[in-house]
This record gives sequence, structure tokens and C-alpha cells, in this order.
Amino acid sequence: MAEHSQFQLLRERRFAPFFWTQFLGAANDNVYKNALVIFVAFQAATLTAMSANDLVNIAAAVFIAPFVLFSATAGQLADKYEKSRLIRFIKLFEIAIMAIGAIGFYRRDLVLLFTALALMGVHSTLFGPVKYAILPQHLKSDELIGGNGLVEMGTFVAILLGEIVGGVVIAIKPDGPVLAGATAIAIAIAGYLVSRGIPTTPAAAHDLKINWNPLTETSRNLRFAYGNRVVWLSMLGISWFWFYGATYLTQFATYTKDVLGGDEHVATLLLAIFSVGIGIGSLLCERLSGHKVEVGLVPFGSIGLSVFAVDLYFASRGLQPQGLAGVEHFLTLHAHWRVLGDLVLLGLFGGFYIVPLYALIQERSDPAYRSRIIAANNILNALFMVASAGIALGLLKAGLSIPELFLATGLMNAVVALYIYSLVPEFLMRFLAWLLIHSVYRVDKQGLEQVPEKGACVIVCNHVSFVDAIVIAACVPRPVRFVMDHRIFAIPLLRFIFRTMRAIPIASAKEDPALKESAFVEAANALKAGEIVCIFPEGKITDTGEMSRFRPGLQRILEQAPAPVVPMALRGLWGSFFSRSSRGKAMRRLRGLFSRIALVVGPPLAPELATPEALQEKVSSLRGDWR
Repeated sequence: MAEHSQFQLLRERRFAPFFWTQFLGAANDNVYKNALVIFVAFQAATLTAMSANDLVNIAAAVFIAPFVLFSATAGQLADKYEKSRLIRFIKLFEIAIMAIGAIGFYRRDLVLLFTALALMGVHSTLFGPVKYAILPQHLKSDELIGGNGLVEMGTFVAILLGEIVGGVVIAIKPDGPVLAGATAIAIAIAGYLVSRGIPTTPAAAHDLKINWNPLTETSRNLRFAYGNRVVWLSMLGISWFWFYGATYLTQFATYTKDVLGGDEHVATLLLAIFSVGIGIGSLLCERLSGHKVEVGLVPFGSIGLSVFAVDLYFASRGLQPQGLAGVEHFLTLHAHWRVLGDLVLLGLFGGFYIVPLYALIQERSDPAYRSRIIAANNILNALFMVASAGIALGLLKAGLSIPELFLATGLMNAVVALYIYSLVPEFLMRFLAWLLIHSVYRVDKQGLEQVPEKGACVIVCNHVSFVDAIVIAACVPRPVRFVMDHRIFAIPLLRFIFRTMRAIPIASAKEDPALKESAFVEAANALKAGEIVCIFPEGKITDTGEMSRFRPGLQRILEQAPAPVVPMALRGLWGSFFSRSSRGKAMRRLRGLFSRIALVVGPPLAPELATPEALQEKVSSLRGDWR
């Protein structure tokens, strides 16, 4: 769990070939799709009696339909077969599809062109479950958020580049269609060659019997996902993001022309700004999350998605387009810079929102069903994107302008976010903990790799303030069950966080012997279940900044559930707002805010060696003179 740069993964075989395979696949989807859309838009009158607008909408439906129809089957294939070999078959399939598309461009045959588009939808459907299920098999837990950030960044950059390349190549006179087909074939071949470097990835459920009925298997996959509440609600959160994003992306062209008075190059600029924002946000997730799956970023992202949607509405009011301006003229108007700022920030906070949710699904899903759960997620995503188109069309026909549609989407986002966070308080709790250590304090973390990645252990730490548990929970990569004084547990402002953390309240034998006994039993049961339990052996918050004598209660728990004991020390919290002063008062005067603190972790001790005296010596040594 040592810290490292996520970009290091791009130099490692366990990640780099997969990254470039998915990058080229996403790019090729959009090279072909955008080339087809532009070709149809300008050539429809010579090819068919249908209008260009009808053909463009049919193209969108043709591409998205396979996600609904075949995702369930794709999830089963990804769980049953070795993934690197499956990816190579999918890439060969892509080459064949692009050959059909190239022939369609050469012959100006809409049937072949739309057949290839539908097959590209099937290709992306097959690749989707593999794309996200393969990451947990090659990345460590502390690399998962960085790997997902790179994949999301790569996906949106590939979409952007693909649309630009497809648009530029198809416009070349007179051989644009032929060149577009050749470009798509070349990218597909490159994707296959790169995929040959993906290392062997064992099947998660090689004995699985394939159910070829998409309806029954889709229902079964959704039940798998629904069985894990956090995973299910994370899937709904991801699907909402695609609803949100599709609403914006679909309206960019019309918004540019009718509201901003920009030409097609300005529309491309808006798409680029939005995509770059998502890419930057995705990459920043690793640094902001401290190399772990930090769901506290999700509420942070949702706040930004609403705030900047509202600001985009106000930034768009009063604009009076005069003709269709190019990029150079567009950028000379100060009001347009506010629009660009809102779009890049929408993308940025979208990255904060989406990356932890994908990583959470990968981390919390049963490995044997992971691909099928991701397939269920893809089905939900497709349905939400279809719903986005329908609702946007209805609202626009009801009289809303495009800026008002953006405003309505931002307000809906706030309602959806509050609903999800009320059902899963863990998201909001982690957000509050994340805010504490990224705004109130700056935390220096040392030795966190000493905390086991799996299995039970006990953390013991000195007790300096009322937020010790929150600081530790925000730093340790795994969920922690805290045994804490019942009076601290009941503090009104902190009770919500402690309840959500499943903290275990305890009292002295003199105050409440039954509560003390039940706390010991619950802590032992947590260890037996493979969880991490944290105890503050002093039994109280320090009044002087010095450590009190460690009490022997931990030994009773270890007798029932032996587990390694990890000593920790908090430094720098004494004298801060949440610690007691020399008069025993806390949270009375603003002090110690924005200060640097530290959490230092030592090597684990065997349970038989974890005596109160030995632990106090270890914690005292880790703390040193910095209180």
C-alpha cells in the first residue's frame, strides 16, 4: 500500500496493453460513428427518402440497442472465459466489423453502414464487462482508484479524439468515406496487436453454464447486483451520471448554434473542454483519495455537478448570438469564458463522481459474479441514456430552453444525490471525513502499509481528540469498527458519522456493566468476521496531551478472537479545536485549524505479545515528542 504514481501503471505489462486496447476501441467506436453521422447528415438526400435527422436518431438507437439486448450474455462470457483471450477474439471481431463498414462507405450502402454500426454496438457490449472486471485481477487495492482514473480519462479522451478524427477524415474531398473506412480498419488492427500483450487473466467462474436467453439472464444479473445494497446504489449513481452526461452531450450542437452563436468548431471546443475536465477529474481522484477507494469524493462530485449546472444556466442568460462565430471570435467575448469554465468544472466534478463509483463496484462485488454485475450496470446505463433522450425531448417540447434544461438537470441531480445518500449514509460520512482531513487538517500518513490488506486485526492508538476516529477512518484504506466511549458516540454533531461507521459504544463497568460486556462481544464478533477493530486503550481523551496508562480490556477481546495488533500514534492534534485544553474544555475556541498532523503506524504484534505495557511503549515511541 505504499504510495506511487498512477502513471507508473502505463509502463507495466499488467495494465498498459489493456489500457491502450480499450483506448483504441473507444476511439474507433467514435471514429466510425461520427463519420457515419456526418456522412448521413450531408448525403442522406442522395441515399434514401428518409430525412437526415431521422437517420441520425436511428443511428443512435442502433448503437445503443445491443447494450440492452446482449449485456447479460457478455457478462457471462467475461466470467466464464480467460479474459485476455476473450479480448483478442473481440478485437478480431472489430476488424471484421470495420471491413463491413469500409465496404459500406465505398459502396455508399446504408444497409451495410448501419449493420456495421449495430455490430460495433455488439463489440462494445462484449468488451464492457471485461473492461472493468479485469482491473481488480491485475491491480492492488491501492492501485484500483488510480487505474480506474486512467481508464476513465483514456475513455473520454479517446471519445473526443475519435469524434474529431472521424469528422475530419470524412470531410476530405472526394475520398473521405473511403479514408474513414480505412482509418477504422487500421485502428482495429492496432487494437488487436496491442491486445496480444495483455497478460493471462484467469476465469472467475469457468464452470458457469451460459444462459443465452437475454431476458431471464438480465433479470438474474440485476438480482445479483440488487443483493448488495451498496453496489446496487452505486450502479444507480453511475447510470444517473450517464443520464446527466448524455443530456449535455446531446444538446451541445444546438446549444452552441442557438444560444452561443458558435459554429461547428465551437461545438467541438465545448465537447473538448467537457471531456478534458472529466479526464483531469478522473486523474485527480487518486491523489485526492490517498490511493484508496474513497467514496467520500462522490458527494463532492455531485455538489459540483449541481452548482456548476446552475451557474451555466445563469451564464447563458442574456446572450444574444449574431450569426455563427468561429472559435477565435467566440473566445473574444468575456461571457463565453464563464461558459467554458462551467463546462470544464462540470467535467472535473464528474470525474470525482464517477471514478470512485466504478472502483467501489469492482471492490465490493463478489469476484465470481463481477463481470455479470458490471454487465447489469451497462444495461442500466443504456436505459438511463435512452430515458435521458426521452425526458430532454419532452422538456424541450414543453417549452424549456436548453439553458433551462441544463438547470433542471442540475436540480434533479441534487434530488437524486440526496436520495442516494439518505439510503447509503456511508457516502456522506466518508465525505465529511474526507473534508476533515483535507480542509481542517493536513495529514501526513506514515506506515499505512503495515495495516493488513485482508483479514482481521486490531488497531490501538493514543486518544487525543474527539475526531481521532474520523482521522483514522479517513486514512486507513479499509473500513474500521471503533470501540469508543458512549458519551463521545452520542455527541450530536458526530453521532451520524459514528453510527454510519458502525462504531461500538462502550462504558465503564461502574457506569453500565451490560454495555461494557456487549461491546467486548461485538468487537470479538467483528474480528471473527475478518474486520478491523480500533481501540483507544487509554479509555479517555487526554487532558494534558500526555498519554494515560493503557487499560487491559483489549486482552479480553483477543482471548475470544486472536488477531494481530497494529500500533498507531496520532501526532499534532493536541491543542486543536477538537482536543481538550488545559481546563478540560474542547470545541470552545477556534485553534489548530489547517494545521499539519500525522498518523504513524508501526509493525503488527502477535496477539500473545500485545500486553498493555508493550503496546503503550510502542505507541509512545511512534508518537515521539510531537503531541
